[in-house]
Amino acid sequence: MAPEGARYAAGVCLLLFSWQVDRSFPLMVAANRDERLDRPAHPMGVLRDQHPRVLGGHDDVAGGTWLGVNEHGVVAGLTNRPSPEGRDPSKRTRGELPLMLTGERTAEAGVETLVRRVQPAEYNPAWLLVGDRTALFSLSLSRSGPVTVVQLGPGLHILENVPLDEPSPKTEHVGSLVGPSGAAGDLWGRLPAVLADHTLPEPWPVADGASDQPVPRHPATLAACVHTEGYGTRSSTLVRVPADPASLPHVLAADGPPCTAPFTDVSRHWGR
Repeated sequence: MAPEGARYAAGVCLLLFSWQVDRSFPLMVAANRDERLDRPAHPMGVLRDQHPRVLGGHDDVAGGTWLGVNEHGVVAGLTNRPSPEGRDPSKRTRGELPLMLTGERTAEAGVETLVRRVQPAEYNPAWLLVGDRTALFSLSLSRSGPVTVVQLGPGLHILENVPLDEPSPKTEHVGSLVGPSGAAGDLWGRLPAVLADHTLPEPWPVADGASDQPVPRHPATLAACVHTEGYGTRSSTLVRVPADPASLPHVLAADGPPCTAPFTDVSRHWGR
């Protein structure tokens, strides 16, 4: 929710997927979750204990998660798709979707399951990224029509609350912090600072006569790490998936804004 007295799009989050850039870790993910500060949630822990085991944070209000990772290296995250009408509380929670995608041994199988089972009209609109060692996909759920699926190629893919193929001041700035294709230097070591960045890029003007007018948003949400009264970055997650299929994903989590909350290794949750 946006600060009181302002009509802005809420649910602004940030997802970075670096895929097939580092040979040792074909998938690296960095994510910030932005939400109302008073919305109850549990930090990164075990969401599903049966095969496959799934780790993620838990939304205690609607259920589900904003980002999940399973023991086979499948990682799925979502961002809310703003609409002028706002969120419809009668719809099913979007937090079901990352859980569904990480319920399979591969990202491809997760996408097939979601496309088969999900009726987008039952959910508020959303965008998702899901990947593993061998494939990466973007998914789009609108208020009508089928789930749109696009298979992505190697490189750095940054998703916020605009379509993946449409640049924004936020994604452009975050991309500049990471570097070309995420390949320069020690990406894993630099990602915490990227998530903690407070720089506010200048908003882009809306072209006269544009048919698709964006939903207004609070200027503070253009930063990677968001701070407003009552709303902001609540947690952060870092995941790297080793090339060896026998190795478990390495997961770090910060229970709070990454500018102040330390990242801790939660990979211990893979143990049974």
